[in-house]
Amino acid sequence: MVENKKVGIIGVGNVGSTLAYSLASKGICSSIVLKDIRENIVEAMALDISQAANAAKSHTMVKAAKSGEDLKDCEVIVITAGIPRKPGMSRDDLLLTNAKIMQAVLEDIKKYAPNSKIIIVSNPLDAMVYAALKILKFPREQVIGMAGILDSARMSHFICEKLGYGAGQIESSVMGGHGDAMVPLVNYSTVAGVSLPELLSKEDIEDIVTKTKNGGLQIVKLLETGSAYYAPAHATSLMVEAILHNTRKIYPCSVMLDGEYDCKNVVSGVPVMLGSNGIEKIIELKLNEEQKELFANSVAPVQELIDTLDEKFFFFFLSINIQFLNKKV
Repeated sequence: MVENKKVGIIGVGNVGSTLAYSLASKGICSSIVLKDIRENIVEAMALDISQAANAAKSHTMVKAAKSGEDLKDCEVIVITAGIPRKPGMSRDDLLLTNAKIMQAVLEDIKKYAPNSKIIIVSNPLDAMVYAALKILKFPREQVIGMAGILDSARMSHFICEKLGYGAGQIESSVMGGHGDAMVPLVNYSTVAGVSLPELLSKEDIEDIVTKTKNGGLQIVKLLETGSAYYAPAHATSLMVEAILHNTRKIYPCSVMLDGEYDCKNVVSGVPVMLGSNGIEKIIELKLNEEQKELFANSVAPVQELIDTLDEKFFFFFLSINIQFLNKKV
């Protein structure tokens, strides 16, 4: 039994509920608290997942949060809250809408769980990690975005699909922003220790890279009314487990860079060691000149989103709102 390992999940849609089920059925934590604005739904999810955990002979308890105070003592809090982009909605509208949702969610965390490690799953991911750090004013080690594990898993799938073998033996590496400018690192990707260029032609590798970049969009088009959730939820569960159990495993995650890879004050996906402190270490890979250029190109769209947040005075209005609320109290 896992003692005193509490996880909070804010946003209990497809990703949040699947994550809760995964954590509970495996007994990765002692308790899970689910928080969502849809009170009946979150209550139903808590009951259903608790019953599934009992069927799996897991000791994990799952409860619905009644208020933000129920997040107290969470070691890890996962945020999936946010809206998808709707027809006619501009990129800036989506960005600012989800940033405002993030603001509301984070106030409870700041008040009741200031020592928790935060995993962001909400999109646009890299910009939401940046927003969370600015709102919370937590050390960068405490706020991490889930993307690289998912993108690497997609690359591994397409490698296996192309080869026809190697399932479970493929290690893929993807860096950069979570979008179509991501950077799959072919020379750091292997099958049972054998580098990819030794197994596949240049044309096959280029096809894998293209499919990896469009992996999420492919699922969105097929579903028509939603996006992927099994793979994102499993990827997030690996991060939760690494932090809770201090495994110090290395995973690609979205983090605030402070000079690493010649980037500063911008969020992007890079290999990091995860442990009880959140980010234990940022790993700097040796990139060739082409990869350095691709990484810089991948960071550029994220920087544009960050600039939009600042240009729209989001953080200015945030500080004014907080001052106003404090005066009222």
